[in-house]
Amino acid sequence: MGSSYDAVIIGGGHNGLVCAFYLARAGYRVRILERRAIVGGAAVTEEFHPGFRNSTASYTVSLLNPKVIRDMKLADHGYRVIERPISNFLPQSDGGYLKLGGGLERTQAQFRKFSDRDADRLPAYYAALEVVADILRDLVLKSPPNVGDGLTMIVQALQQGRRVAGLTLEQQRDVLDLFTKSARGFLDGWFESEAVKAAFGFDAVVGNYASPDTPGSAYVLLHHVFGEVNGKKGAWGHVTGGMGAITQAMAAVVAAMGVEISLEAPVASVLVDGTRAVGVRLESGEEVMGGAVIANVGPKLLYERMMAPADLPADFLKRIAAFRTGSGTFRMNVALSALPDFTCLPGAGEHHRSGIIIAPTLDYMDRAFMDAKRYGWSREPIVEMLIPSTIDRSLAPAGCHVASLFCQQFAPTLPDGRSWDDAREAAADQVIATVEAHAPGFARSVIARQIHSPLDLERKFGLVDGDIMHGNLTLDQMWAARPVLGHGAYRGPVKGLYMCGAGTHPGGGVTGAPGHNAARAVLSDGALWRRWRR
Repeated sequence: MGSSYDAVIIGGGHNGLVCAFYLARAGYRVRILERRAIVGGAAVTEEFHPGFRNSTASYTVSLLNPKVIRDMKLADHGYRVIERPISNFLPQSDGGYLKLGGGLERTQAQFRKFSDRDADRLPAYYAALEVVADILRDLVLKSPPNVGDGLTMIVQALQQGRRVAGLTLEQQRDVLDLFTKSARGFLDGWFESEAVKAAFGFDAVVGNYASPDTPGSAYVLLHHVFGEVNGKKGAWGHVTGGMGAITQAMAAVVAAMGVEISLEAPVASVLVDGTRAVGVRLESGEEVMGGAVIANVGPKLLYERMMAPADLPADFLKRIAAFRTGSGTFRMNVALSALPDFTCLPGAGEHHRSGIIIAPTLDYMDRAFMDAKRYGWSREPIVEMLIPSTIDRSLAPAGCHVASLFCQQFAPTLPDGRSWDDAREAAADQVIATVEAHAPGFARSVIARQIHSPLDLERKFGLVDGDIMHGNLTLDQMWAARPVLGHGAYRGPVKGLYMCGAGTHPGGGVTGAPGHNAARAVLSDGALWRRWRR
């Protein structure tokens, strides 16, 4: 028999750390088991070339929940976010550009270069989006009503639906549109300029292996706007020290509370005794027992690779087999000898401190997806580039820079049977060439590059099919149905087994919400168990 804890957490990503915090605060003895040599999951900062450090996977912040930040006192441990001066900068195919953000009037002035009508409609668009985003913010730290829980489920559903019921009819129509329409269908109802629609439509394909014409893609647009930075709703920013600064701060907090963090401790399987999860077995053979086993990994990884089929209900296994993964993401970090110089806006400027989006139209985004379906990756991929060294000089040597390249659309599995191991360099070349077309000389400035294909993301971070969301954000895989209807409240189909990762409500992004909510479920069940024992 191995060591025993009140709770054992599989995976040391940010949600696992958040869950550990709330459990430790309640007096639980907690151990985190992380397979890598560094804590933080996909939110880590690492040196990828001598003298060059960057956020390895997750690369920008907005969605980290303010309550989590306050409760964990992250600011006392060095957490600091510098807001982008503007949200995004989009070079256009005709040599122009569009800047989004920096205040309503500035954005309207940019829109007037393309359409006076779109500029005039912008305040109403923001207001409509904010109403729905506020509903999401209200639901983020609430457990979805769990089908099968009888009266409790009904009461929770009524409570959480009250916000929607209190909206005007017009606002309720906006909610319906955002949850069911394609991004194009939704944006066509608001704007006429292709550049303006692209500026908003980009959010609909981030981590979404889909076309902006895919029904339901409008929700993914919304998923990326309900966050906030330094109290400003919808803002995005750079974390000083990279995304790893968040998880290092969290690790310091929980370690000071007595949480044990074991690195290079990959979990092989969940141990089940009868109908209850009782611990885990590491690849080393060590067994770690726990009153609660909490998985900060995706549903596919947990249920299909870490558990014996005989320990799970047959219908549940069938549903997990149908749970869709694959975000179409290809992630690169590059060391640069100079800032990219854009043809449409030469010289250094605030656009270098924003999200640089190469995706000038919704048609461009649609072609990228269709290319990926046919060839495996886009001939003209969607690229978002951030250059955090423009505001954080600790990341690169003097005179040099680091850039994050977040790229869509890249098939999780190549259609011709090839391995990503054989195609990753060619795909990376295509990404560099795409940036080069807008910023001549960029390719020459690349000193080194770190490549993460979908297969690399799976191997390195445990993201099945390279899915940065742990599963598609579609209507049938959201809220109470994430990951499976009847298990949307962070509890697995085996007693004592819980989920605290992005494969649960509210989904992907560095939010901390699944960790917070899962801890509440564990503590609630623990209180009931202790009362029953007494």
